[in-house]
Amino acid sequence: MEDLCNHDSFWRQKSDATGKMGLLPEQKMTGALRMLAYGAAADQCDEITQMGTSTTLKCLKKFYRHIEFLYGEWFIRPPNYSDLYRLLNRGQRRRFPGMIESIDCMHWEWKNCPTGWVGAYSGRKGRPTIILEAVASYDTHIWHAFFGTPRAKNDLNVLGASNVFEHVIGGTAPQVQFEVNNKRRSTFDKKQEAYRKDVERCFGIIQSRWAILRHSARLFKLEDLRAIMISRIIFHNMIVEDEFVEEEFVEPEEFVKMCE
Repeated sequence: MEDLCNHDSFWRQKSDATGKMGLLPEQKMTGALRMLAYGAAADQCDEITQMGTSTTLKCLKKFYRHIEFLYGEWFIRPPNYSDLYRLLNRGQRRRFPGMIESIDCMHWEWKNCPTGWVGAYSGRKGRPTIILEAVASYDTHIWHAFFGTPRAKNDLNVLGASNVFEHVIGGTAPQVQFEVNNKRRSTFDKKQEAYRKDVERCFGIIQSRWAILRHSARLFKLEDLRAIMISRIIFHNMIVEDEFVEEEFVEPEEFVKMCE
């Protein structure tokens, strides 16, 4: 709240022409957070925040845009050398040397998609959705996010459109070398499937924390939906960094045997 108030005077409490004090920053933030966390409509927040529908929507749009501007550069960034060392070490302990993170896509249904775009954003199920491509590590921290691709594209098309390999192609990414023994193909597939669950689990956590992502998107502009998604990922990474504690790793099979 302090960062938002310092960034934009909109969040501060001000007096009108008659000298009457306006809304508190806590009221404005509460309205925005209730819409994001509970999936509430703007008119459902008026009894708690004492704000009109138009004011609540204005708070929401300013909130997610300012969050992305203030924190996006740090909380959605490629891993640095310290991060790579930790991630590669965990991959080695999970018997998948050279593995850093896992990548997958998630769909968000777009209820109020403009009529002219419905065909481009609809897939086999006939409902318009927007694809999020994300790269997550074992602790569910998201290191890359690309949002806005229509559902009509498959995962390979999304991969080609995103900038996930931009640093690799440009030669600016840290060098990570590994090799896979062809004789251990079955082991490779088994570990790959286990690692893929990291990003799937990450999608589940984000949707459980932010109900707005569980329900169909009600806003009309694609840019607003992109900003909502990115701001929710930023908050997710904030929580991960705040709660993360490096624990001793135990293989899933070994853990099952211990429980037995």
